[in-house]
Amino acid sequence: MKSNFVLGLAVVALAVSSALAGIKNPMVGGHEMYPTKNILENAVNSADHTTLVVAVKAAGLVDTLSGAGPFTVFAPTNEAFAKLPAGTVDTLLKPENKQLLTKVLTYHVVAGRVSAADLKKMIRQGKGTVELTTVAGGKLRAMEKDGHIVLQDEKGGISTVTIPNVFQSNGVIHVVDTVVMPN
Repeated sequence: MKSNFVLGLAVVALAVSSALAGIKNPMVGGHEMYPTKNILENAVNSADHTTLVVAVKAAGLVDTLSGAGPFTVFAPTNEAFAKLPAGTVDTLLKPENKQLLTKVLTYHVVAGRVSAADLKKMIRQGKGTVELTTVAGGKLRAMEKDGHIVLQDEKGGISTVTIPNVFQSNGVIHVVDTVVMPN
């Protein structure tokens, strides 16, 4: 009887520790994201971010996103890239468009580690909106809608954070459902 109780406690402890590990290490694109890995190391493991990884490599941003940071990356999924007009991704990936691709990608990056709680606090302090300056030098407006953080790009496009707070060794990723575009 005592051994069954101990076994039961062990199973509960395993379940609780597994649940806590799942909270600490969110799943993105079917794979666990580890806070000890950098942004690029985690992104390459996400099945939902293969287009983003190809674009980062084409733009020559591998060393930057593997660097010390910290960075806040609003990471568009493959579905987000698929929403762009037909041929846009292929055009951006051409070597002659590297400068434009770099601008689009760095428009998704803000210097520093900005959590969802930080963003929500900044939005409240800004009376419903906060303007973020991206690494590309452009502006993104962040707002809260129905409990989600929403971004508005310089062209008026809207993107929603679908998975917030994917912490990395060199920053944080917030998965977004739409590619934001600079002017």
